[in-house]
Amino acid sequence: MSEQHKTRIYMIRHGKAAAGWDGDADPGLDDLGRQQSAAVAEKLKQLIGAPVPILSSPLKRCQETAMPLAESWQASVRIEPRVAEIPSPIEDLTARTVWLRRVMGGSWQALYNDPESTGHDFTAWYHNVVSALTDLHQTGAREVVVYSHFIALNVAYCAATGDDKVVSFAPDNCSLSIFETDGKTLSLVRKGDEAQTLVN
Repeated sequence: MSEQHKTRIYMIRHGKAAAGWDGDADPGLDDLGRQQSAAVAEKLKQLIGAPVPILSSPLKRCQETAMPLAESWQASVRIEPRVAEIPSPIEDLTARTVWLRRVMGGSWQALYNDPESTGHDFTAWYHNVVSALTDLHQTGAREVVVYSHFIALNVAYCAATGDDKVVSFAPDNCSLSIFETDGKTLSLVRKGDEAQTLVN
């Protein structure tokens, strides 16, 4: 394999979910989310042209977002736990939504040292998201599609740009961002569409 080879990663936030963080720990998509998933599948087929590996977070909203593309390509979806949404140290759904909103207003460094967030190694979680993406280079694939989440997409963006804000951009539902990796680092090719949406 050439040293110049890079893997292009099409990273998509899931479609609109049927509930937010305060309503369901693992919701599927609502009707609009299913429409968004079909639309982004068409966009991906135009950009890529031929089937490539498809990866998804294990959460329902991502797996359901991946289905239109997988069905069109008659392909399977590989579950990648490392691109799941940020874990919460709080089980109560309402309380964890308050925690998330507070965390989203700060920096990664603040989260790593947050006394309310004990019980989770967020430094390791951050680096696991990044390694899930950079490891794709080792597969030899030139292009890969990854369905993930709001904060996980921000991890990729921060790793590629050096930003330290937990929310450095606000990807819309089914927003498509493009990254490249040489197996060691991530670079940003194109930031996806942004919008104010329910974070879940």
